[in-house]
Amino acid sequence: MTRPLLFATLGLCLGLCLGLGPARAASEPPLSALTLVGPPVTLFKATRDACDGVDVPDASARAFRDASGAVALFGMHYRNRAFRGPSLDALKLDCAVVLESGGKADPAAYDDASWITATWTEDGRDVAALIHHEYRANEHPGRCRSKVYMECWYNSLVAAGSADGGRSFTRTTPPAVVAGPPFRQETGQGRHRGFFNPSNIFADGRWRYFLASTTGWTVPGSDQSAGVCLFRSDNPADPGRWRAWTGSGFTAAFPDPYAGPIKAPATCAPIAPFPTPVGAVVRHRGSGAWIAVFMAKAGGDFPQSGFYWTTSRDLLAWDQPRLLLAGATLYDDPCQAPGGLIAYPSLLDPDAQGRNFDDTGDRAILTYVTLRTEGCAITSDRDLVRRPLAIKVWP
Repeated sequence: MTRPLLFATLGLCLGLCLGLGPARAASEPPLSALTLVGPPVTLFKATRDACDGVDVPDASARAFRDASGAVALFGMHYRNRAFRGPSLDALKLDCAVVLESGGKADPAAYDDASWITATWTEDGRDVAALIHHEYRANEHPGRCRSKVYMECWYNSLVAAGSADGGRSFTRTTPPAVVAGPPFRQETGQGRHRGFFNPSNIFADGRWRYFLASTTGWTVPGSDQSAGVCLFRSDNPADPGRWRAWTGSGFTAAFPDPYAGPIKAPATCAPIAPFPTPVGAVVRHRGSGAWIAVFMAKAGGDFPQSGFYWTTSRDLLAWDQPRLLLAGATLYDDPCQAPGGLIAYPSLLDPDAQGRNFDDTGDRAILTYVTLRTEGCAITSDRDLVRRPLAIKVWP
């Protein structure tokens, strides 16, 4: 792969592309308190630990325990590799590529640039994955009227699967589209379009959920608002069973527009208070409350740029976000961030009871990425770091 990393940052300006102001949250009082209780510790340094030139952390961390009890953690670039080890506290990058990006010019192949951005397994052997897929029409002659990356960026969520505990992933033929815009890539060029940046997959009883962002669209009879949509399925291994919340039920499907015409495009109801993609959602074991983390730039309800958390009892109404870690994020101007940026927060409890690390106790770790800047450029000099935090949830 030869794409320059300066233009390959997942979510580089997604907050700006969404065009969103912060949505209103549920009323006070707060449901939880998250407190950082230790300094950052570097898990991976690209300049020291990379296997090749595209080996940088570029997504929120996702982990599961395989059938042997060992941990696999994903969150790297479009040449997908995994961290592996006996526990979250003892991980090392495995240089074996588990899913390559094909750079294919045919948008119907859904194999241009692919990130493993969510995983789910029931047994540690068969693993379902959500792929953040970017079709970059500017890199394929004749596919876009512009040469500007963001004006040609077409995003979809695509499924992949592993039958060997995450040692390798394959796409289906034809591609299995979990969520895509109801039009093909040449439609609406001039801005970023589609679904992107899914959260982790998390469980509630028989149901599995994830949150994903969309820039929205205007289609006759179907105007989709920009925002974050909540998806649900009773079987992540079957990509066709995911449905999004419409405001009255989980009935909205977003199938592959290359498989045939979509006569009545569905829409989802964006979930407040998220102005940008959700980094992770975990359930607090003691209370049953849901806790989500995400990054935001200063403005509106967000007094400072940085990582925020919010809490919910039902995944639909969330309380007022509160600052967890201040710092310039990917949504801020890198020219004004000589100290670098922070991005891609996630929450993981090393003692999680679930195989997929979607639950937490009163202690967890915040994982995130630090990105060095040079002038106005975001470089590929990045670290994956972790910090311990304490969690309190009120009844």
